[in-house]
Amino acid sequence: MKFLKTKSSISKVSALLSIFTLIAYHQPFFEHVVNNIEKGFNGVFITVGLAIIMLAMNYFFYYLVLFSGRVVGKGILAFTFIANAVTLYFINTYEVLITDKMMGNVFNTQYSEASGFFSWGAILYFIFLGVVPATYIILKKLDYGSVKRFFANIGISLCLIIAIAFANMNNWPWIDRNSTEIGSLLMPWSYTVNSFRYYNSVKKSNRKEIPLPDATISNNSKDLCILIIGESARRENFSLYGYNKKTNPLLEKDSVTVLKAKAAATYTTAGVKAILDHKPTDKLYEILPNYLYRNGVDVEWRSNNWGEPPIHIDKYYKAKDIQDLYPGGDIKYDEILLQGLSEQIQKSDKDKLLIILHTTTSHGPTYNKKYPPEFEVFTPVCNTVEMSKAIPEELINAYDNTIVYTDYLIHSAIEIAKENPQRRSCVIFISDHGESLGEGNLYMHGVPMYMAPKEQIEIPFIVWKSDNNLTIKEIEEAEQYHIFHSILNFLGIDSPIYDENKNIFTKK
Repeated sequence: MKFLKTKSSISKVSALLSIFTLIAYHQPFFEHVVNNIEKGFNGVFITVGLAIIMLAMNYFFYYLVLFSGRVVGKGILAFTFIANAVTLYFINTYEVLITDKMMGNVFNTQYSEASGFFSWGAILYFIFLGVVPATYIILKKLDYGSVKRFFANIGISLCLIIAIAFANMNNWPWIDRNSTEIGSLLMPWSYTVNSFRYYNSVKKSNRKEIPLPDATISNNSKDLCILIIGESARRENFSLYGYNKKTNPLLEKDSVTVLKAKAAATYTTAGVKAILDHKPTDKLYEILPNYLYRNGVDVEWRSNNWGEPPIHIDKYYKAKDIQDLYPGGDIKYDEILLQGLSEQIQKSDKDKLLIILHTTTSHGPTYNKKYPPEFEVFTPVCNTVEMSKAIPEELINAYDNTIVYTDYLIHSAIEIAKENPQRRSCVIFISDHGESLGEGNLYMHGVPMYMAPKEQIEIPFIVWKSDNNLTIKEIEEAEQYHIFHSILNFLGIDSPIYDENKNIFTKK
């Protein structure tokens, strides 16, 4: 193409790319600004000021990268535009905010989960808003100009940014109040800045975990606790909690106790950490499985998911490991976590046994692929990953079928516990967080806690026990932190950090 072979100054190309970025990738940004700003002249002033700052910032960035990096700079910008396109697809399709927590979800997502987001819409975004501008950047002949011109352009753009920022000084409080939302919708800054923020938090959290005080086993009774960590299971879709569709036909016959619970976060890594922590904290304390293993409990972790803190035990199995040990199971479904479990319980030579099953059953967007065909109780179901385009009833049907399958998994764990009457046992199910299914135009999870809807926070907490002399306390609203102390109590573990207020069990 002739226009690609004709040399253009990098100032002209940078300006063109900056304008394209503003127009192509920022509809959600300006929709949020317009919907949350005061009407009248000041609202227009803020909106126009933000647009000019964005143009100047991107011009500054593009010019600097192209002049300094040359061929490498072209590659960086080409990648940036492809990333812009993918990010915009997720924002528009799933109504997500690109925060550091969301980038954590991105970096921790396995291919099997990521592939579930692919659609024709994603391909169109990728090609027309990603590949096309990236190709232009790579092939376009550039006149880089002199160093003197470089400093002049950089200086002018910086002065413009500073001038507009100070002209909006009176509006800084509004910008500060909305910084999380508008910052998460800015391209390419949302995912670049928040990627660095995420990795900085990972660096902090990956430091050596803080050991808890030594514990002792207080009795020699043979006890078994099976903890099932659910994924994206919201409480209101469980018939055990009054939902009008029969999503828990098995558990309703299993004499389980249900507690209302609240998640500590709306994304997997933080939700799982809260379930395993002894108290609310950003620090990396010794988590439940590591603590009990170090103090003489037989601990086994089985996972068909990801996102847990570092696990330091001997018996840590991913779904593929279980399939290798017990051929015949299907790793597409969480039932693989139950393969050979009764046999493992019988093999244990320790009095105290904790088994943790980390499931993935209700993780979107492909709810219809999270359960075997025989669990498709509610029909028709949604088959598209573009949830905002789905028929609401079909989307909910697919999600409800994952709850029916969850019901079966919990029931099966209870049956396995009953197969081992030599041990006093309990089965506990709690979810890492909830899930949005279109309420308020939100889908899935990951919304910051201060603005998260109840669908992403209210979670099920289900308990079955074999000991009739043990009862469950009446708790208005439990927390994920109740898990740590309740399991210590059930297994008869004495510890200086045990909190009776966070224990759900009591004897008659």
